[in-house]
Amino acid sequence: MNLSDSPDTPATLDIRGLRLRLPESARPVLDGVDLTVAPRETVALVGESGSGKTLTSRSVLGLLPAGAEAEGTVRVVGDDVLAMSPGRLRILRTSTAAMIFQDPRAAINPLRRVGDFLTESLRLNARMKKEAAEARAVRMLEAVGLPAAVLRKYPGQLSGGMLQRVMIAAALMGDPALILADEPTTALDVTTQAEVVALLGELRESFGTGLLFVTHDLGLAAAISDRVYVMYAGRIVETGPAGELFARPRHPYTAALLDSTPRLDAPRGRLAAIEGRPPSLREEVAGCPFAARCAYASDLCRREAPALLPPAGGLPGHLASCHHTDRLGGSPGVEQGRSPARKESHR
Repeated sequence: MNLSDSPDTPATLDIRGLRLRLPESARPVLDGVDLTVAPRETVALVGESGSGKTLTSRSVLGLLPAGAEAEGTVRVVGDDVLAMSPGRLRILRTSTAAMIFQDPRAAINPLRRVGDFLTESLRLNARMKKEAAEARAVRMLEAVGLPAAVLRKYPGQLSGGMLQRVMIAAALMGDPALILADEPTTALDVTTQAEVVALLGELRESFGTGLLFVTHDLGLAAAISDRVYVMYAGRIVETGPAGELFARPRHPYTAALLDSTPRLDAPRGRLAAIEGRPPSLREEVAGCPFAARCAYASDLCRREAPALLPPAGGLPGHLASCHHTDRLGGSPGVEQGRSPARKESHR
């Protein structure tokens, strides 16, 4: 079910027509992005590096690059972030939305104790007394499976998995309605990744937060998300319920990503790869931005950008931006043994 479509459940995050231009770029780095997250819903945003995933998530906190020009709306619990004053943005980042970054060691000051890191924002911005802030920090550490003694530790005394749990605790300190997780498991081993993903799912239910999970790992997206948005060259090219989208991808890029994902049960032989590269920001794109890398591309694709529409036979909420969705109506490329990308590489 697409939770954000329910009339009784207002969206925690509602992005509409977001366009973001950078100085000297020939095309928008984000080009008409629409995205929603409902309370207690996990939405995955997936795509290659440089597709615009991180910029989309950072725009939710008003963290735009210098000189960027933004259009559209980015509403968090009904308030438009792009129209907020600096003071209102501070309140948003303190109590309404929080981000978990991919490298906790780069986000935490190594010279200060964990307790100082967790309580500083509430003491400075919410004017909370030290004792109350520390008591809340202990509760949040317990919620992520860490003892109160961690408050007295320095970051260098903790493992990467423990530090990422500290980052999650920090995100929960202000009781946010929305958590933005930007590749939060990249720096962790596989076992710790699974623990962190499971923890995020539990906390989403316990605290009622909406979760936007940014990742390039389709396996993680399938494991954690209710719905998925696939991004390419600053555009959403496909979106839908996670199970439906991964079982029946209706955009060649989604199918190619699935086909190029290593699997233990895959047949021996070559692993498909996507030939070429995404269009540069210095290049204007006339039609479909994936056309140059797609085996299904036609003159229509190179001439006219496809709209994001429901494909024939798709479930409610499943949308794809492709002129040839009818050619991807069956099983995904990993089961067909054929990718819509133009190149293969050795496993």
